[in-house]
Amino acid sequence: MEKEVLISIKGMQKYEGTPPDVMELVTKGRLARDGEGYTLSYQESELTGLEGTLTTIQVEGEQVTLMRVGEFNSQLVFQEGRRHLSMYNTPYGAMAIGVNTRHLLASLNDQGGDIEVDYTIEVDHALAGRNTFRIHVKEAEGGLDSLKQ
Repeated sequence: MEKEVLISIKGMQKYEGTPPDVMELVTKGRLARDGEGYTLSYQESELTGLEGTLTTIQVEGEQVTLMRVGEFNSQLVFQEGRRHLSMYNTPYGAMAIGVNTRHLLASLNDQGGDIEVDYTIEVDHALAGRNTFRIHVKEAEGGLDSLKQ
């Protein structure tokens, strides 16, 4: 099963001493069932600053993996209560980051669903920020108005 879907993303990044940076995006993408899990993919836009990057989110049981391929390559693994080390590649070089998942909810089916992740990022073992994102996935029929709940 693979289908075109509408993806609504709300993200927030909070760094010490600065106001939260909030981003909202609605885009088209693809949802595919892979055995017991699901893969969600979409092209980033100029709005996110990652234009030309393909973002793929794999949901498998209690684990969500976010991969980006383009000018900025990264793979972040989210598992509630666990810390994962990831590499983040930029045009300026690569750095190792720690991802500590505080909360994870991933509920997808063939019609769509929701993903929520609350996590902290560490760079060189120092807390660099706290991020949250919520993704709502819905079948593409019905247009953009169908995303309003």
